[in-house]
Amino acid sequence: MKVVILAGGFGTRISEESVLKPKPMIEIGTMPILWHIMKIYSSYGFNEFIICAGYKQHIIKEWFADYFLHTSDITFDYTGDENKMIIHNKHAEHWKVTVVDTGLKTETGGRVKRIKDYVGNEPFMLTYGDAVGDVNIKKLIEYHKQHGKIGTMTMYNFGQNKGVVEAGKDGLIKAFREKSKTDGDMINIGFMVFQPEIFNYIEGDSTSFENDPMEKLVAERQLAGYIHKGYWQCMDTLREKQQIEKLWESGNAPWKVWEE
Repeated sequence: MKVVILAGGFGTRISEESVLKPKPMIEIGTMPILWHIMKIYSSYGFNEFIICAGYKQHIIKEWFADYFLHTSDITFDYTGDENKMIIHNKHAEHWKVTVVDTGLKTETGGRVKRIKDYVGNEPFMLTYGDAVGDVNIKKLIEYHKQHGKIGTMTMYNFGQNKGVVEAGKDGLIKAFREKSKTDGDMINIGFMVFQPEIFNYIEGDSTSFENDPMEKLVAERQLAGYIHKGYWQCMDTLREKQQIEKLWESGNAPWKVWEE
């Protein structure tokens, strides 16, 4: 099963770094968050990826073109008549990566529609290129197969991000308390699985995947929700990026489900 990753947006809410590169290429540690996401899927044996690129898409292509350079020791030998580049301890992931320029201003649904020929007539996974989590991909796929619907989306209670005020029916404040995960609503965190029929629900470049296609699936009772209760974090802002990076540097990143 192929993994499709949406990586074409502008990342305006983290413009401190996305002005120079696509948001999925912003580094956590020494590697782009896109690499972290791919490692999650790869740890479950899914090694074929389709990257829906757009904004500064050439940076994504160039990074993968030089991937083995990022992970190997290299000697540049200019001492002889011929310049030589000697690669030591060459290492690269066992991945097949297709990077597709899906347009600069194409909406999320349009990006998915554009990679239809690369997916083929088979189920596929879909996620966003700016969030990490310890979602159990094996259980997610098992759940998708069991219910037999067109789509499965992973849901997560992200919780309230502020302190909570409790008030009575008379309008008087009853208490202040710290936020709790039980205060929030379920949100879509990506890590989705779809049957190829999903392409029939997308009209074109101007289609937002989260609106018409998903709403039609809901209306037809063709979208199921898989509840994730572990760790998940998006990287919309610089503060969130710093939170993720702090976890990675601590050596206790919850999404690091792979072995060295």
